[in-house]
Amino acid sequence: MAANRRLTREAVREAIAAGARLVVLPELSTSGYVFESPAEARECAEPASGPSLQGWAEEAARGDAVVVGGFCELGEDGLLYNSAAVVDATGVLGVYRKIHLWDREKLFFEPGHACAPVLATRAGRIGVAVCYDLFFPELIRGLALGGAELIALPANLPRFPQPEERPIEITLAMATAHLNHLFFALCDRCGPERGVEWVGATVICDEHGWPLAGPPAGNGPALVVADCDLSRARDKALSERNDVLGDRRPELYVPDEPTHVA
Repeated sequence: MAANRRLTREAVREAIAAGARLVVLPELSTSGYVFESPAEARECAEPASGPSLQGWAEEAARGDAVVVGGFCELGEDGLLYNSAAVVDATGVLGVYRKIHLWDREKLFFEPGHACAPVLATRAGRIGVAVCYDLFFPELIRGLALGGAELIALPANLPRFPQPEERPIEITLAMATAHLNHLFFALCDRCGPERGVEWVGATVICDEHGWPLAGPPAGNGPALVVADCDLSRARDKALSERNDVLGDRRPELYVPDEPTHVA
């Protein structure tokens, strides 16, 4: 835990020194991901008021920045959550508890029971989700409808066999940004952990879905930086007569009766 606090704090410091006003860290960056037991996960947990997030806030104060990072949260109810915090120089602005748990996460964490948030920060209107949430377009569209200009997604993406093209998670990030006409910042783990290899799919996409930076070469620690004019995400026009949100017809998206085709 002490080493992770040092690494994440140094990463935030490096990013702010490079001019970043919004810094995104990976999922569960304070604890690691591959727990052997619920007891080990609990040993790695801390409340939102704990030293890890306090350290991020202290670093954020160096550059009037905002930090979004994943941490193993010990809730006030005594349960563990896979959470992402949004922090600035004033402290913790908000905590999102991941609602879609992946595989063995269900052995350690309680799923969140609140909607993913959109927070008005000094860096812009930031929507927050975590890793597997990316696979649920309803959640991401909800953030877009909530006014998000950028979605920050801390992630730990395990590597699976796939063709030697860009990782599918990069494609998902690009498509998500394009379909919702907003910026997208995905921060993934790199390297191995207890036999699990991480994709290292860190990428920043513009509001059209095109990568501005990332993924980094190789699979080691890296700082990925891009200039993003988040005000451009407020314009949802696709053409003179089309709007990505205004053209929605949600009343027609769910059939009244299941349709079976022989």
